[in-house]
Amino acid sequence: MGSIRKGSIHLFRLAGVDLYLHWSWFLVAAFEISSRTTGYSSRIWNALEYLSLFLIVLLHEFGHALAGRQVGGTANQIVLWPLGGVAYVNPPPRPSATLWSIAAGPLVNVVLAPVLSLLGVLNRSLGWAQTMPNAHELLRAVWVINLSLLIFNMLPIYPLDGGQILRSLLWYPLGRARSLMAATIIGFVGVAGMIALALWMQSAWFGVLSVFILMNCWNGLRQAQALSRLAKLPRHQGFACPLCKAAPPVGNFWMCNLCNQPFDTFQSQAVCPNCARQFAVTGCLDCGQRRPMSEWVVPTGIPLTLTPIKG
Repeated sequence: MGSIRKGSIHLFRLAGVDLYLHWSWFLVAAFEISSRTTGYSSRIWNALEYLSLFLIVLLHEFGHALAGRQVGGTANQIVLWPLGGVAYVNPPPRPSATLWSIAAGPLVNVVLAPVLSLLGVLNRSLGWAQTMPNAHELLRAVWVINLSLLIFNMLPIYPLDGGQILRSLLWYPLGRARSLMAATIIGFVGVAGMIALALWMQSAWFGVLSVFILMNCWNGLRQAQALSRLAKLPRHQGFACPLCKAAPPVGNFWMCNLCNQPFDTFQSQAVCPNCARQFAVTGCLDCGQRRPMSEWVVPTGIPLTLTPIKG
């Protein structure tokens, strides 16, 4: 999903999260607002309905981001684009942390449902259908949008929220790699059904969305295969990631950014054996986080001591 950030416009920063809007959003918004036929008397109301859709999407994505931070992960970017929104959340590699980070998004829609329902009751009691038909139609449309987003996102198709929640639950009995593998396989079945439905409905947008989900499902399968290979590698038992506590694998998996040569940073005491460059931080292959080498500790709690090596 990283390519979505390319060509995106920075709108603002809220609660430590940068919000971006992809340039293609404007093209699709103009098309949808101008071509959609509704019961509104003016296209201004069409625009308000379209903006309401993405306001709900934004609240949903903020749910993911704030929950990811609550469990100790990183979440500092949200990108809105024509197919919805993407919150770049990296929770700690634990099933409980991942589960809460994912479930918090749909929970926002769950909280919105009774609020919008109460507004609907107020709408009917005040007779807006006769006195303010445009506002009446907008409230009804927003209620349907919120419910539709909740139902769609809870489908057990990876990488939708439902598929990732399923993966998090399977993580407990199956482990990290096999749970992702199972979720993506189930996702492929679901995507096949979505593609068939898109053809039956002759819906170009549903087809595009299906292909996007298929691509991410394929990436999830490849990630599961990589995690499976990583889990089988021998480990440096004298060190542990300060965040996820995983022992680093043995092998030349770290790349020197000076001479572009791979090396085992724990075997060489964080010094590139080719150009003798010293590294103060290193990345964990299990959780993806970078921490100072001094924080990687042995099981006894003795911190790693760096010994400079002159080249």
